[in-house]
Amino acid sequence: MKKVFRILGIVILVAAFGGTLFFLYNKSKKKPEVFETKNPFISDVIMKTVATGSVVPRKEIEIKPQVSGIIDELFVEAGDRIQKGQTIARIKIIPDMVTLNAAETRLNRAKINFEDAQVDYERQQKLFDKNVISYEEFKNSKVGYDSAKEEMSAAENNLELIKNGVTKKAQSATNTLVRSTIDGMVLDVPVEVGNSVIQANTFNDGTTIASVADMSDIIFEGKVDETEVGKIKEGMPIELEIGAIDKEKFEAVLEYISPKGIEENGAIQFEIKADVHLKEGQFIRAGYSANANIVLDRKDNVLVIPEGMLMFEDDSSYVEIQTGEEQHFEKRFVQTGLSDGINIEITEGLKPEDKVKGEKIDPKKLKENDSSQG
Repeated sequence: MKKVFRILGIVILVAAFGGTLFFLYNKSKKKPEVFETKNPFISDVIMKTVATGSVVPRKEIEIKPQVSGIIDELFVEAGDRIQKGQTIARIKIIPDMVTLNAAETRLNRAKINFEDAQVDYERQQKLFDKNVISYEEFKNSKVGYDSAKEEMSAAENNLELIKNGVTKKAQSATNTLVRSTIDGMVLDVPVEVGNSVIQANTFNDGTTIASVADMSDIIFEGKVDETEVGKIKEGMPIELEIGAIDKEKFEAVLEYISPKGIEENGAIQFEIKADVHLKEGQFIRAGYSANANIVLDRKDNVLVIPEGMLMFEDDSSYVEIQTGEEQHFEKRFVQTGLSDGINIEITEGLKPEDKVKGEKIDPKKLKENDSSQG
């Protein structure tokens, strides 16, 4: 009995040892590599560069007051469409006390001079009517009277201007009414009723009452890297993609390339501008970020393969073509053309029915696919 158990134990040990050797042999055995294959196909190849920027109105005007004071009333708000000459705001003038006092003093003196000239003129007129004095003497008194009258009127107007910014004779020409200088849409009204505003002068730009722009004339402003600027020129078509507007592209034409670059983050950038063609009824808000795809070259309906399948040897390019045996490939040199960074044109060396060697297939994924199909 003991002999039987001994023989059985030896058999089990030999079987375990043999199984271990077989497992290690299979594990160390190199598994065959499997590659995917793809056929060349017909497609369009478009080589383009991308410029980032935003869409803005071609003409945007900042409306500033001609007098300093306080906003008394606003007649527009952002989004309103206005016409040239339309009133935007009314300003209440806060006069300087020194200037106001000088104007009141001038008016008082003008009244005194006018009253004196009026008395002299009336007296001289009575004497002239009685032929007591000559016409020259009467004329001198009349000139003095008219001059005093004009001076008093000028002093009154000056005081009105200082107090209210407008005279009674020219209320329509007042500087206290801020008007639009163009037709367009109000983009922003950065002030509110009660805010103090300063007129534009030599020392400052003045306070902006409103920004007005023609929203029917939109342009793209962006920047292109120095490595790409030499490939573009005015008149090139642009395909515009606006981040805030999904699934819609806009046509534009490149119309300006800056002659001078600006350094940004260690790279030289050149400003470009493009005229955006809007369809009837389309509206784009100012300031949308956008990407401009500038077409440098294109070829339609040509034979292409994914660029990753192409390999290089010295100055030549080649691909590996599957022969009659499965997963057996041979080298074939090809002539290439235009590339868009994803697909590349093949001008010579391939046919649509050829199977080109692609990426290596992961064995795990291959097993998963086989099990799912099973």
